[in-house]
Amino acid sequence: MAQQLRGNDLRQLGFPEGRAIGLALAQLQRKHLKRLSLTNQLTLLQQILTTPMDFVTHLDWSYVAAALLPPPSRHIELVARKPYALYGAEHIEAGALHQMDTAMKLPVTVAGALMPDAHHGYGLPIGGVLATDNAVIPYAVGVDIGCRMALSVYNLPPKHLTQRVQELQKLLLDNTRFGNRTGFQHGRKMGHEVLDREEFRDIPFLRNKQATAADQIGTSGSGNHFVEFGIVDITDPTNEMGVPVGQYVGLLSHSGSRGLGASVANHYTKLAMENCQLPNEAKHLAWLSLDGELGQEYWAAMNLAGAYASACHEHIHQRMAKALGERPLAKVENHHNFAWRETLADGREAIVHRKGATPAGKGVLGVIPGSMTAPGFIVRGRGVADSLGSASHGAGRLMSRTRAKQELSESAVRQHLTDHGVVLQGGGLDEAPMAYKDIRAVMQSQQELVDVLGSFTPKIVRMDGA
Repeated sequence: MAQQLRGNDLRQLGFPEGRAIGLALAQLQRKHLKRLSLTNQLTLLQQILTTPMDFVTHLDWSYVAAALLPPPSRHIELVARKPYALYGAEHIEAGALHQMDTAMKLPVTVAGALMPDAHHGYGLPIGGVLATDNAVIPYAVGVDIGCRMALSVYNLPPKHLTQRVQELQKLLLDNTRFGNRTGFQHGRKMGHEVLDREEFRDIPFLRNKQATAADQIGTSGSGNHFVEFGIVDITDPTNEMGVPVGQYVGLLSHSGSRGLGASVANHYTKLAMENCQLPNEAKHLAWLSLDGELGQEYWAAMNLAGAYASACHEHIHQRMAKALGERPLAKVENHHNFAWRETLADGREAIVHRKGATPAGKGVLGVIPGSMTAPGFIVRGRGVADSLGSASHGAGRLMSRTRAKQELSESAVRQHLTDHGVVLQGGGLDEAPMAYKDIRAVMQSQQELVDVLGSFTPKIVRMDGA
């Protein structure tokens, strides 16, 4: 044919801008269709445009028809709320309960539990545990992916802390970095095998993240992240740590995956919300199927961020052990803000999200911190099925950060710390001990979930800030 149809001819027919025009013009170049007159081509295209459903299985025109149809609705309705286990209901605010109720209405949810330290968060409440069917929810993992507790126990007597306060303060100042400062600015940077992981090369989103991760490794975040010296009191002679009953010096750190984890969380949450459109009250619970490429990408990136968080603690504890001139007798570590592939009590495999919840499977060790003036606890999980093998990740907030800043005074907080023999470097009113729940009441609410092996009482605390 001397003439052929162009894009403007299809636009005049009513074809929308987009793939359909290009697909139709390409299809018309096939030999048996080029033989048609322009009039017949236009007539055929008009039929496809008018009734695209009639052509969705047509050998020649299925792709054009599909491009003309409106995209399938990604809006997903909630279902009836499934029951979930609730621990320490008297300690939990209504907002957190409402968020957990909403999470239990997701069609992918199979089970859930709410810990006694729970409080309001984005998507799943902090302290929420959610099991889903082959789906991962970035905001049910949390922004600080793999946020972690790590405790080193040293063969030093508690009096070491009172006799060498200034020396230990300097060790913390010299060997820790907090907040947005990206480099560990003294001494030789320490590498780590996690920085050589193939995910930094294989996942397009992560290709420009390795340099910042390398710069931030071994540093801690802001907010409630800390590195602190304190007294470890081992009370259970059957503890798996191999540490005799008695009191020791301990170093406890709390932080996560830094900028790497935050960027992963925000990127994949946005994609999840685009692909899984939930009612407004549940929009932050958008999920990614693990059958899909995005879900597999997020899962790999999440595991990388978790390994990176662990590496950061490894650096901190190596530096501090070297500075102290001591090898730890034992270490106890655990993630929260993570998702695991686990088998539930009924034999189903599920993705278990623990957002601000400590893994407490049978025999699993962990650390549940209190506040600067209240002890934390070294625990052994009992593997309770109703809790999805979980426990609280701390005391939990009693006041929001905003409320704490409004209602508490610097002088009152300083006096409270002095009364408890605690030295604080950095920190802010939003992290004052009074902003947290009573850890003993929280532990009482979950005594069926964990066995207590010992305690950790903070004495010299380092946080973000001057």
